[in-house]
Order: sequence, then C-alpha cells, then structure tokens
Amino acid sequence: MTRPPSRRDLLHLSLTMAALPLAGASAQTADRWPTRPIRLIVAFAPGGFTDIAGRLLAQALSVDLGQPVVVENRAGAAGLIGTEAAAQAPPDGYTLLLGTISTHAINMGLYRQLPYDPQRSFVAVSGVAAGQLVLVAHPSVRATNVAELIAQAKAQPGRLTYGSGGNGTTSHLAGELFKSMAGIDLLHVPFRSPAPAASALLAGQVDLMFDTVPTALPQVRGEKLRALGVSSRERVPELPAVPAVAETLPGFDTGTWVGLFAPAGTPAAIVARIDTATRRALTSPDMRGRLTELGMQPMVAGPDDFAAYVRSEIDRWVGVVRAAGITAD
Repeated sequence: MTRPPSRRDLLHLSLTMAALPLAGASAQTADRWPTRPIRLIVAFAPGGFTDIAGRLLAQALSVDLGQPVVVENRAGAAGLIGTEAAAQAPPDGYTLLLGTISTHAINMGLYRQLPYDPQRSFVAVSGVAAGQLVLVAHPSVRATNVAELIAQAKAQPGRLTYGSGGNGTTSHLAGELFKSMAGIDLLHVPFRSPAPAASALLAGQVDLMFDTVPTALPQVRGEKLRALGVSSRERVPELPAVPAVAETLPGFDTGTWVGLFAPAGTPAAIVARIDTATRRALTSPDMRGRLTELGMQPMVAGPDDFAAYVRSEIDRWVGVVRAAGITAD
C-alpha cells in the first residue's frame, strides 16, 4: 500500500505550487463572478476534520472573493448524500464541495455503483488540508498503549468495540487495517459520520476509534480520552508523547485529506479564481498557523496537480478496500 503524503511532501508541494504562475483564465468571465453568496457543501456532520477545514476555508474565501461562503452540512451514507447533491448542482461556481479521501477515493472501491463519479462529475479545484489519525480509547479501556491493547483484544476476542464514521470511511478502514495487522478481533460500530462516533466514544458507548488529530486533540488534552498511537510513520508535534502505531505494528501508515471540488462544467475562469483564492489563503501565515494548531497541514495544489493526486488515491484505496473484502452494497 502506498503511503499518504508526509509533512515534508506536503510542504514541498505547497512551496512548489505557490511559486508556479497561476493558471490562465478569462478575466472577463471571472470578473463577473461572484455576485451572490457561495454554498460550500460539507458531506459530513459538524465538528469533524472536514467541517473544521471547511469553515476555516470558507471564512478566508469570503474575504478574498467579496461574497459570503456558507458551509452547508449534508451528512449521511459515508458522504454520498452531500457529494451527490454537489454533483447535481448547476456548474456556475455558486456550489462547491469539500470532498474527502472517502468521497473521492475510498467510495470507488466500496460501492459497485455510486450516484456520482469522483472524476467525471467534478472538476478538481484545489487541495486544502491533510491530517493524521490517532487511535483513542475511552478511559474504561485498561490498555495504555498499542501493545497492551492488542494483548487485551487477544484475551477477549470480539469484546472491544471501535466506532467509525460509517462503512468505508477513513476511520473504518484504519480500524480494519489495524485489526488485520495486529491479528485481533474488534467489533465495528458504524455511525452516520465521524462526529457522532466521537460523541459515542466520549460517552463510553464504544471503546475505541481512529479519529482525526484535530477533533481528538481537545479530548486527549482534557484527559477525557486516552491516545494510544498516531497513524503516521512518525510522531506528530501536536501529540509528541504519543508513539506511532507503526512502532508496535511496523508498516502501519494511513491518514486523511480534504480538497475543493466544483460540479463538472464549471467555467475554467471561475475554477482558476477559486484556486487562486484558496492557495492565497493556504499560503498565508495566519491560515497555516491555524491549521497547524489543529493538527492539519495545508495541502496546496492547483487543479491539475490535485486531480492527479486524486487519481493516485483512487488507485491506492480501491486496492485496500478490495483486499479487505469491505463492501457497502
């Protein structure tokens, strides 16, 4: 399985893309747009990694574009509901989608027939952010590290539960990858999206979850959850005392990302204008600082590079899903 982009990869891509000339566009078309508020669909519930990134970006784009960019949460079915709504919207630049690794890569392997095509139904506009996952446990779980968790799971097969944002989401696949590599049996409990799964974990309704660093960080710092390991190959600055899962399970490596998409047919001049504003936001010290504080890394990539990245992620995750025998149909 190919690895997700490292912090070094993302920084290199960001600096490279920021230095490139902006894509040519029809200034006349772009100048007439926007004349009214823009809708940014987030296909997951409020409070998760995607929602946080979307709201930060919407605030910055509102200032740059001179019109309100309003986040609309359309959660359900591992992101299918909101993504389909975005695919069916008029291609006029007034509806955008903050797509994810789930909606635009994992779902290609998970469903035999999607209500949208991640590549044909959309034009890739710009990368936005990437982040790592952290394996967190409710305080009632005895294990204090990954090795102890594996030992506990082997002693009690099927007794420990882990929550996810739904079948095929990043949190689900990370859990299945962990189970497979550790040789243990955990009971999967899917929710409509990551946010309610995280709430169930806090309430002790499930024992474990692979959550994003931004959403888990406050609960870990407040000692409401226990962080057992991060999903990247190396430790992350936000949780320096938490080892990587790979320190116990060599080769374990996964993460998540979000990016901006528009319905297919959106004029190239408008796509270029949105990309320019997005890259300007992501390369600003303020936005970089806010994302870093939340455990995210800016993923600066224009339409062509981001589209190529999405294609590579589809190839990667379709292979993982099929190898694990996971299906949502």
